[in-house]
Amino acid sequence: MEYNAKQLQIIEVAERLFSQKGFAGTSVRDIAQEADVNVSMISYYFGSKEKLIEALFQLRMTESRSRLETLVMTSELSALQKFNMFIDSVIDRLMGNQCFHNIMLREQLSSERTPVISEFIRSLKFRNVELIQRMLREGQEAGDFKKDINVSLVTTTLYGTVNYAIATQDFYKMINGLDHMSDQEFQAHLRQELSQHLKNLFKSTITNEHHIQN
Repeated sequence: MEYNAKQLQIIEVAERLFSQKGFAGTSVRDIAQEADVNVSMISYYFGSKEKLIEALFQLRMTESRSRLETLVMTSELSALQKFNMFIDSVIDRLMGNQCFHNIMLREQLSSERTPVISEFIRSLKFRNVELIQRMLREGQEAGDFKKDINVSLVTTTLYGTVNYAIATQDFYKMINGLDHMSDQEFQAHLRQELSQHLKNLFKSTITNEHHIQN
């Protein structure tokens, strides 16, 4: 679905408030006040708070879907090159929109889950696993990847590492003596470190290294 500028503004404000206060803790009135619109306008465009967060998830999922699926289908790249690009896309996606990342984490850690959000998260996870399976299968068929790869653990390692790095970035900055960096410099540094670490890690755990050419 295509959204107009006012709808996108409302979605972005809602995303920020859901991230800060949680879905249950954010009212439609809060969103309207922050977005400087009437409550009736939100009702007209989206119908309800549930439909608004549904629009948010559809928007964010659509943004990444075509790019990642195009990557998987590209025949000019080896399976390892695709997987490395996938790693970078995950890092960029999670670090590039930390409000949405916070909504995802908050929902998954909450004891009182919102059914509509849980269903979207489940759908997103299944799609990510399917993409990873396709890349791993391609590498296995080419003889580049090991046969006994646990896809669940690959997924957990990738997303878990990035999620933990984002959640503990202030501590990471402190213990690595990076307090002198600006936020922009630190974010770029953390992206680079995560990218290199995960690529090295997965090269050693999923590839038949004697078969891979650097």
